[in-house]
Parts: sequence; C-alpha cells; structure tokens
Amino acid sequence: AAASNADDAAVAWRPVAVGALAAFALAAAPFSARAEMRLPPIDTDPNRCERAFVGNTIGQANAVSDKALDLRKCSYDGKDLSGKTLSGALMVNTSAKGTNMTETVMSKVYAPDANFSGANFTNAVIDRATFDGSDMIGTNFTNAVITGVSFENTDLTDADFTEALVGNEDVKRLCANPTLKGETRLQVGCRN
Repeated sequence: AAASNADDAAVAWRPVAVGALAAFALAAAPFSARAEMRLPPIDTDPNRCERAFVGNTIGQANAVSDKALDLRKCSYDGKDLSGKTLSGALMVNTSAKGTNMTETVMSKVYAPDANFSGANFTNAVIDRATFDGSDMIGTNFTNAVITGVSFENTDLTDADFTEALVGNEDVKRLCANPTLKGETRLQVGCRN
C-alpha cells in the first residue's frame, strides 16, 4: 500500500514538474539560444488551444502551473484574449492576427515564429518573452510594459509603442531592429 501511495503522489506531481521545467527552460535560456531550445512534444489534449481563454490560473507572472500552457500552432485570429494570464505559454507558430490582448500578462512566454500582426497589446505586461522571427506588423503596444523581451528578426513595421514602458536594454535591442522606422523609433526611445 505504501508503494501505491508513493506512485499516486508521483503521478499527481508529474504535471506540476513538467510545467515548472518548461518555465525554468524559458527563463534560463539566453535570447540567442533559440535554435538550441528543446521543447516537449506538443500536448495531445484536443482542447489544449482552448486553455488560452482560461490562461494560467495558478502562478500568474511566475509561470507556475499544474500543466504546461501549450498553445503551439493554435489559431486565435481576431479572438478576444484580453485580461488573460498566458505566463509560461509555449506559442511557437501560433497565429493571433488581430487578436485583442489588452491587459494580457505574458511573462516567460516563448513565441518565436508566431504571427501577432495587428494584435492589440494595450496595457499588457510582456516580461521575459521571446518573439524572435515573429510577424508583428501593425501591432499595438500602447501603454504596455515591455521588459526582458527578445524581438530578434521580428517584423515590427508600423507597430505602435505610444506611452509604452520599455526597459533600457529592450530599447537598445528594439532600436537595432531594421523594421522599426519613423515615429515608432521615437516612441520606443531610439536616439537616432
């Protein structure tokens, strides 16, 4: 009976451990290590994409969860994800064109090669996230908090950063992005 209880406890903690390991991998990976990132297989739960409408309800900004928030290859085009906590989400190849993401919390999100064109991140908190190689044409970051975010090879053409709070190191990285032009450069705080 003791062995059975130990087995039951191990099974019960397995999803928590997977979520914690995924969050740790996202937080510990340097921005340039995208090619070396090894992710778990895509969750086979047929309702995994629907989890974005609930979000991460346990650890919020720390990306602690009972189960990894696997939103890879999901489509949220034109949907409403406002006010959701998507911390720790895996969003590789996710499509969120024109999605309402106002006041969304996206901490420790891994979203390379995703499409957020025309998405509205007004008043969102985006912290320690990776959007490398993503399409963010015309994305609205008005009054968003952006810290520790990687936008390497991201298309930010016509993005709006009006009144956004952008961390100093983020400003340096954003200003090096060749798709950041004109007024958008001034909004971010680029000096040239």
